[in-house]
Amino acid sequence: MRIDIQSDSRKVLPGDTFIAIKGIDRDGHDYIEKAIENGATKIIAEHGNYSVETVIVDDTEKYLIDYLHEHYDSYISKLKLIGITGTNGKTTSAFLLHMALNQLGKKTGYIGTVGFYVKDKIRSLDNTTPNLYTLYSIFLECIEMGVEQVVLEVSSQAICGNRVKGLLFDYAIFTNLTEDHLDFHKTMENYALAKQQLFRQLKKDGKAIVNIDDDYKDYYLLKENHNITFGKKESDYQICDIHMNTIGSVFTLIHKNEKTIMKTSLIGEYNIYNLMITIIILKEMGCSIEKIKEVVSNLNAPVGRMETLIYSDNRIIVDYAHTPDAMEKLIHTVREVCDGDIYAVFGCTGSREREKRPVMMKIATSLCKYVIVTIDDLHEEEANDIVHDMLEGNENQNYEVELNRKKAIEKGIHLLKHHDILLIMGKGHEDFIIVKNQKIPFNDVQIVKEMLKEKETLS
Repeated sequence: MRIDIQSDSRKVLPGDTFIAIKGIDRDGHDYIEKAIENGATKIIAEHGNYSVETVIVDDTEKYLIDYLHEHYDSYISKLKLIGITGTNGKTTSAFLLHMALNQLGKKTGYIGTVGFYVKDKIRSLDNTTPNLYTLYSIFLECIEMGVEQVVLEVSSQAICGNRVKGLLFDYAIFTNLTEDHLDFHKTMENYALAKQQLFRQLKKDGKAIVNIDDDYKDYYLLKENHNITFGKKESDYQICDIHMNTIGSVFTLIHKNEKTIMKTSLIGEYNIYNLMITIIILKEMGCSIEKIKEVVSNLNAPVGRMETLIYSDNRIIVDYAHTPDAMEKLIHTVREVCDGDIYAVFGCTGSREREKRPVMMKIATSLCKYVIVTIDDLHEEEANDIVHDMLEGNENQNYEVELNRKKAIEKGIHLLKHHDILLIMGKGHEDFIIVKNQKIPFNDVQIVKEMLKEKETLS
């Protein structure tokens, strides 16, 4: 089913209605003539007079939101919507749940950082949480494919930008809250309150699942909701006795005074927290604990999340970690399973959150044997300015700067000797580096594979 109103002039077909939406970087009013040229027979705008039927409204974004709900909610109400929010762990938590439900024969869609999936990847997405129009289009596509539920990553910026406005969720899930996006939210309280909105959009019989161990948990344990808690502290689903090695983790789950030993190929305490989302929802959906154990043992992390490649007796791990908290947890996790030294290659994102740059540099140089500083997405900023911020106040000398990310990765691999680990952080699954308004093709995993293949050929 195709939505009969278009907000992208390039997608207009003869007979369509085009609505001009004002965005951050672009104004849809600038594309009205192009939409008419492509066949639009009706225009909805905030100003102007055009050669086809024109409706002037005060707020086109509000008009579109109301239109979508009025005309398409009866269709998307057939879907169970599962929204996951938090600073870290959204992608892994959501993707694990998506895989688990599909394993159980419950056809499930996933919308998030690594794209739009129904079992397999359908396509990439521009944002972790697309705009409401795109979401509705995907939901209708899911219905046509026989999907029963959709797991969404819900970012704080998406909530503030009305990208999930008016949607009602069957489950709202909170993973954790650490410093991120403060260039946008300014304070941690604003950041926490933005995410809280998801928990005010539950259906009457919906459930809120909250990490009880997080300092910001009280923002999400709303009295009006049916709350389910998890964590190492006493909770509805309690985590105990975590043990891990190079091939995975084992932990004990306590639920209603019953203990269950869970095994997973995922490594790291933070991944146990990510996995708990799947365990809880499967149990709440009526799945037996024995079946959950079986499903959990077969799950693997999504691309770019602790994605591991073997080089001799060393390991190269590509991970999306791009916040101080995520970086620190990742390094501590690999330290527990590393018999040698840990090396790191990473950079910091341009045009945002300058304050976290020296913090990440201190974490990396304090916890790793050696660090190669390189670029991440530069956006509108100069690489040298980003590196200058990273090095501010740094007293550790175990690093070098190599702004060519490919050369930085090559240098990192060259450092490996025996039983060492190289962490390549920040980009994860991404297939490009953003420099100003250009997306330059680049994928960390593919670069590593090419280098290892070349080494294998030379040997």
